[in-house]
Amino acid sequence: MEPLSLIVLLVMGTLAGAINAAVGSGSLLTLPVLLALGMPPGVAVRTNTVGILFSTIGSTYGYRREIAREKGNLGPLVTVTVVGATLGALLLLVSPSGALDLVVPILIVVALVMVVFQKRFTAALRAGRDRRAARRETSARADEEEAAPQDRVVSRSPYRSPALVGSIGAASVYGGYFTAAQGVLYLGILGTFTGRTMGSVNSVKNLLSLVVNLAAATVYVIAHFVLGVEIVWLATAAIAVGALLGGYFGAHLAKRMPEWLLRGIIVVVALVALVRQVV
Repeated sequence: MEPLSLIVLLVMGTLAGAINAAVGSGSLLTLPVLLALGMPPGVAVRTNTVGILFSTIGSTYGYRREIAREKGNLGPLVTVTVVGATLGALLLLVSPSGALDLVVPILIVVALVMVVFQKRFTAALRAGRDRRAARRETSARADEEEAAPQDRVVSRSPYRSPALVGSIGAASVYGGYFTAAQGVLYLGILGTFTGRTMGSVNSVKNLLSLVVNLAAATVYVIAHFVLGVEIVWLATAAIAVGALLGGYFGAHLAKRMPEWLLRGIIVVVALVALVRQVV
């Protein structure tokens, strides 16, 4: 690869790491560059996934204290994330290259829609959850008044909700297959089903992003050495160095940047990639 291409990937990897730590969807900066360099979609996704893994290592380490406070409740979420991401990565490996030429532009559009309309989606889902919670609370209050104190059930962590665990599992299949904008999906799902703010669930989002990227990257690396599946290691290294730095040190900068600017950068880069894919 040309030195200029590696420098661009390093810079984009750093920005992607920072954006992943603060919002998610950083892969929409690095993946389009790989596609613009002429890589086939499958090779680009695998190369990006292994490299961008290091952004989630940095950001997860940065949130280690917040994660430690919830670690006793995250077992089911981590388990379904591993299973879903592994299935998604295997699906990518068996997908014919011609299918990926069609699917990748569609997934870029889906990811863009999630980035642009994230707040609206989250607000709509949360409004529905709040209405259901209000009805359950009214019913539970009536039951509590009739129940003896010893019969009252201690509430469990919202991170163990079957609806949340199932939704994260489905999102992880997408994450293992494509990786781009999975953090946006996770934030929306976690915020909706726990009722907590985006900031308070960001630590868990970063942990799950690490898990899904690690599971998918493991599948791709094994396939590379066993089956000869292509990964462009120079590009992976450039993204990895930038992503690790951005994930740890760049999170503070990304949180201080206006949200419209973060989203604007993602949209512009992804649109350029989309045009190059379909033209």
